[in-house]
Amino acid sequence: MKEFKVGIIGATGMVGQRFALLLADHPWFKVTVMAASSRSAGKTYREAVGARWAFKDQPMPEKFADLVIYDAGEDIEKIAAQVDFCFCAVDMKKDALRALEEAYAKAECPIVSNNSAHRFTPDVPMIIPELNPEHLEIIASQKARLGTKRGFIAVKSNCSIQSYVPALHPLRKFGIQQVLACTYQAISGAGKTFERWPEMIDNLIPYIGGEEEKSEQEPLKIWGTIENGEIVKAKSPLITTQCLRVPVSDGHTAAVFVKFENKPTVEEIRAAWAEFKGIPQELDLPHAPKQFIHYFEEPDRPQAKLDRNLEGGMAVSVGRLREDTLFDYKFVCLSHNTLRGAAGGAVELAELLAAKGYFDR
Repeated sequence: MKEFKVGIIGATGMVGQRFALLLADHPWFKVTVMAASSRSAGKTYREAVGARWAFKDQPMPEKFADLVIYDAGEDIEKIAAQVDFCFCAVDMKKDALRALEEAYAKAECPIVSNNSAHRFTPDVPMIIPELNPEHLEIIASQKARLGTKRGFIAVKSNCSIQSYVPALHPLRKFGIQQVLACTYQAISGAGKTFERWPEMIDNLIPYIGGEEEKSEQEPLKIWGTIENGEIVKAKSPLITTQCLRVPVSDGHTAAVFVKFENKPTVEEIRAAWAEFKGIPQELDLPHAPKQFIHYFEEPDRPQAKLDRNLEGGMAVSVGRLREDTLFDYKFVCLSHNTLRGAAGGAVELAELLAAKGYFDR
């Protein structure tokens, strides 16, 4: 694979910092540009981030420390001229963010977005690379709408659904009818650490704005079909969710309850998880886990502290599969929310796009 020049838009925030860590030694991607808000523009990366570096166990990569930050909103043409594509992890209101990402795409700079603004734009693919890589085909329709040759937007899904939707995906062959998922979400999902959010210590907040709507609707787009230049959401299964913020640094856990049209056996479910692999595993993408779904036999696993970093934080952990009194089965899932769920998932998506030639000139 040839080397691609890459920009990080929103480089100073927690997800942007995670992108910097993941890309510091990437075999295909070389970061040449960093951008952020006008407050950070003109400063070095080290100066712009300062004491807000969120990863105490991993220092800022020295190769990026002296990069001068561009203004993400004002320097679009300058940035587009220097890169093959950009990652985007900007904290902005949705309308402004949609306009910003489209401006980059129209400047012929492909955008791989961590943001939610375009997740329900009908011709923007929302990809979990192992589950719905075929949705990349919609990019041709998006380019036609935007009037671009290279420029497009591709997004990753919400971090919470990447704990449980990968576990449900191989079970769709049994006819999933109903899903109840309760997610217990780490504080890093809000871009916080315990130092910056001390009121979360010894606390639980039973509300995350907009999260339940995303958790119920995004899986249906992931499982949707391309029709007449748009991705049409799947009509089933019926999904209901409850999302809670818990005092965990990293790792989103989900308690999942499932009802099937054709109820499988425990052995059939376990086999479906063990055997499942996607295009990223077949292509051996740099950030793809070797085994996507890991099942734990122990009754007290998976645990966030023990299992969130499995396979570089890119695997999904499952445990406690058993029959239920109301639904057919229940189980527990875990994924690392800033790796598989955020920056890592976006990097794997970019690797898939690169492997499929979407960044070629």
